[in-house]
Amino acid sequence: MFECDIVLSPNPLLNEVAQPIEDFGKSTHELAKEMTKTMYASNGVGLAANQIGVLQRMVVIDTTYTSNKDKNPMVLINPEVIEHSDETYFGPEGCLSIPGVSFDIERYAKVKVRAQNLKGEFFEIEADKEELLCKCLQHEIDHINGITMFERMPTMQRIKAVKAYQEALSRGAVPGDVE
Repeated sequence: MFECDIVLSPNPLLNEVAQPIEDFGKSTHELAKEMTKTMYASNGVGLAANQIGVLQRMVVIDTTYTSNKDKNPMVLINPEVIEHSDETYFGPEGCLSIPGVSFDIERYAKVKVRAQNLKGEFFEIEADKEELLCKCLQHEIDHINGITMFERMPTMQRIKAVKAYQEALSRGAVPGDVE
């Protein structure tokens, strides 16, 4: 069984590069199940394994659900961006590990991601800036590469963002809270 409390910034686990998954057995399936449960319980649309203290390259994403009746979680194992547009855009992002705030983050306008499913089979997925999935894929893959939203910001924005985050924590922000 996995410990499924969400790790909050500035925990050093969030800046560690996760290790590739090579075993697609019971423990990998159990991790996916626990991550999915934790993501939904926190009202998130994505979660990376290191956000629950597990340094493995797995993310779960569901950007389309609106209720318990239409959950459709996607499990991506060893995901990587294999193509991206030259065009970028800025848009607001929140993070379960940085609760109570959101910030404008620059992302690629289009990405193609290659990953494995729970059987170890490879698949590819494409998304563009019109879909929340595009931002979510990049955000969660950043996590397993040890990158948080803070590392995506210019220095002055980062200083202001850290202060806003500290204020949110002092107000009692918990994973799933947004400003």
